[in-house]
Amino acid sequence: MSVLAIDAGTTGVTALVVEPDGRISARGYQEFAQHFPRPGWVEHAPEEIWQATLEATRDALAATDASALQAVGITNQRETVLLWDRETLGSPRRGIVWQDRRTAELCNRLRGEGHEDRVRELTGLRLDPYFSGTKLMWLAENEPHTWALVESGRYAIGTVDSYLIARMSRGTYHVTDVSNASRTLLLDLESGDWSDELLGLFGVPRDALPELVPNWGELAATDPTSFLGLSLPISGIAGDQQSALFGQTCFDVGDSKCTYGTGSFVLTNTGSTIQRSDALLASAAWRSPDGELTYACEGSIFVTGAAVQWLRDGLQIVGSAAESRAVASTVEDSDGVVFVPALTGLGAPHWDPQARGLIVGLTRGTTRAHIVRATLEAIAFEVRDVLDVMPQLSSLRVDGGAAANDLLCQLQADQVGVPVERPRVVETTGLGAAFFAGLGVGVWDSTDDLRDTWALERRFEPTSDRASADAAHSRWSRAVELAKGWAD
Repeated sequence: MSVLAIDAGTTGVTALVVEPDGRISARGYQEFAQHFPRPGWVEHAPEEIWQATLEATRDALAATDASALQAVGITNQRETVLLWDRETLGSPRRGIVWQDRRTAELCNRLRGEGHEDRVRELTGLRLDPYFSGTKLMWLAENEPHTWALVESGRYAIGTVDSYLIARMSRGTYHVTDVSNASRTLLLDLESGDWSDELLGLFGVPRDALPELVPNWGELAATDPTSFLGLSLPISGIAGDQQSALFGQTCFDVGDSKCTYGTGSFVLTNTGSTIQRSDALLASAAWRSPDGELTYACEGSIFVTGAAVQWLRDGLQIVGSAAESRAVASTVEDSDGVVFVPALTGLGAPHWDPQARGLIVGLTRGTTRAHIVRATLEAIAFEVRDVLDVMPQLSSLRVDGGAAANDLLCQLQADQVGVPVERPRVVETTGLGAAFFAGLGVGVWDSTDDLRDTWALERRFEPTSDRASADAAHSRWSRAVELAKGWAD
């Protein structure tokens, strides 16, 4: 008895087979292409995401007994919007990715018209290119022929979870959950339903959007002719960061986690309370089958792991992301070099889409090791900036690919001044999708059963030298101010 989890991330798709004890018994992974048609624009081809999903799942199935699978859970990059033909399931254009900045001026226009306060009141979000609503508004204004087919009902709108479910079910289901919907600028956070007021503001037809379903239960089903011969209930759905919060078993108010992926995301469970903040975001965490909503407070950092990828693919000064730890460890510090990885603007708590990447403090003595270490330090600084405006923590649970980097975890503990706890399973985004799906079909009976699966792998204690940690952060803060507004 096991669960298949599909984690459709920003740069690739991971498929995991999760056992009742929380152990991952099989996995597959497949990258897909990133498309950058203009500076600040980021797109994904839906068909490439689908093919990556099939390949990753094939790899996982090759190492497991498919007959033991009880259900499928899906987690996904949020805010990315896709269109597809309801009949053919083909897509008329590439999806606009959450990192895309093309709607910055549109956000300024809406802000100038006085809409931001009301949008924040209803959604818990900001007017920022990060979110889906302005992407759809941009499509309506810039690609009217495509948008006409949305309005006529031919094309469906959805986030990546909705698209994958449509493909897995041969177009039978068009659904999403509140964790994804709450990142679109189209959901009334208190009611947990699409807002007619917001749909009118952004010009999005309600009929084009997916039906809202709970995060677990019998939500949809795969079609074996479309999805590798598998006939399974799709019984868990969640956006990646809420899924990681669930996978870290952060079920109590105040429980917090930080996921290091393409970006980094700090979430705190706020229970039934919507915690509003100028610097942070409020989102739906999950909704149970009985309709009870749990909320989260979130600090969204756009570029962290992607900065290490840039070192690999852009500067080509490391051969792999894993090599970054070894290279950075050859020097004791960054020798005054500070890297602000605002490669797609700055997210929380600064919220500046016009910020751009910046490296300062270079000297003739600067080596690639100093730049690589400055990159890891930047990740720790960015997370500290978010935690500095969050309620005080006693510890921080970390996960995601970069959480395997001991140096980064130690830098993080030194910066935030509290222990950093790394679980035995760091793929908690996919694990959360499996937990949701397993709850939906009875693999686990309750969240108490899920707590028993969490195990600590290592605890990183912070340095007692707070003065040095604070001085390094102060240099970082000076560099951030220089990076702001650069593209204006």
